[in-house]
Amino acid sequence: MSRLTAVVTAAALALAPISALAQESKGPALLRDTEIEQLLRDYTRPILRTAGLEKQNIQVVIINDGGFNAFVADGRRIFVNYGALMKSDTPNQIIGVLAHETGHLAGGHLAKMREQIAQAQTQMIIAMLLGAGAIVAGARSGNSNSGLSNAGAAAISAPQAVIQRTLLSYVRQQEENADRAGVKFLTTTGQSAKGMYETFKRFTNDSLFSARGADPYLQSHPMPAERVAALEELARSSPYWDKKDDPALQLRHDMMRAKTSAFMERQDTVYRRYPLSDSSLPARYAHAITTYLHGDLRSALAQIDTLIQTQPNNPYFHELRGQALLERGKPADAVVPLRKAVQLSNNAPLIEMLLGQALVASDNKAYTDEAIAILRAAVARETQAPIGYTQLAMAYGRKGDYAQADLASAQAAFLRGDNKTARDLASRAKTRFAIGTPGWVKADDIVTAKPLPGQKN
Repeated sequence: MSRLTAVVTAAALALAPISALAQESKGPALLRDTEIEQLLRDYTRPILRTAGLEKQNIQVVIINDGGFNAFVADGRRIFVNYGALMKSDTPNQIIGVLAHETGHLAGGHLAKMREQIAQAQTQMIIAMLLGAGAIVAGARSGNSNSGLSNAGAAAISAPQAVIQRTLLSYVRQQEENADRAGVKFLTTTGQSAKGMYETFKRFTNDSLFSARGADPYLQSHPMPAERVAALEELARSSPYWDKKDDPALQLRHDMMRAKTSAFMERQDTVYRRYPLSDSSLPARYAHAITTYLHGDLRSALAQIDTLIQTQPNNPYFHELRGQALLERGKPADAVVPLRKAVQLSNNAPLIEMLLGQALVASDNKAYTDEAIAILRAAVARETQAPIGYTQLAMAYGRKGDYAQADLASAQAAFLRGDNKTARDLASRAKTRFAIGTPGWVKADDIVTAKPLPGQKN
């Protein structure tokens, strides 16, 4: 009973909405970065199109975890640890992982797994009721050791092992189906499945020792050797097995890894990965970021300016310059490079929010209207970033529009999962707006909104 309950509970947790878990203190922390998110969109776009999911607005979400993992949890998002990005040497390797996860989405595996869990729970309840009835009947006969009582105990315990094996077998079948779908998507889009095979083989090898002697019917994933062999056969059958990644794409991938390393790893680790003797563009990117985070701002700006000279139209170099200035207390100086970054990035909302923050922090009232316009545009397209609403509230407050300031503060609190503060601010905003106006309606929506499961009321 306890083993089956553990299996069902684990599966239920794996399928829980990430929006609920993210509100809890122990929930996964998410990472946001325009450059990396754009690269991942470029990786997944052709795969999603082939899978028939292009119009479903599937997003790739980066989790602040250095381990290698990727999964789907709600049918709308693919979650990937930043560790998986760091440990993928080529675009093809992480694209293969994303193709596998797309296979889960295209196959409707989440909904089907919920059905399997529901069936398992129903079967377990029926077994328990039948077994309990037999035990009661045996007790009434006056002999607790009667065959009827023993049969009742068996009726409770016997089906559980069968249900557990059935559920785990179904999970293994889903993984195998996702492998096949992933290879199909890669082949259809003219990409190699070698990276997918290499990645799964590398990380499956780590579990070979622990899997020795294990009952294959009690494993939630296919046995490593069997899965790798089947995947290799599928991957090698593709005419694109030996196709290499485009050099330009490989450079973007290397830049992404350098940026991730510089922001997420210790300074000494960064310099071991990218020694000062390394003059490649990714290494210089990592050095510039590390210097601005841990060293002298003037030296960091000089390194960033060299990067800009190398690629003047790279929006993320201008973004980095603005971010370094902003975080080192020079918001007015950050405005110009951030405006350039917004322009070159085609008005990327996260960069717009950074520009809005610089405009607000510059303490120049002439910037107030510009900040409001930019931040309103940003939150209209990026609706889940609390910082955009926080900066918008500050801009409205500076202008003296306290109704809009309260509303924006309430929206920021709501996105953070602080429902009490959100309701309090929204209630105050309602008193400042005329009844029935758009601002009043938005505030009322927050006041009457029910918290998501796991959120504080």
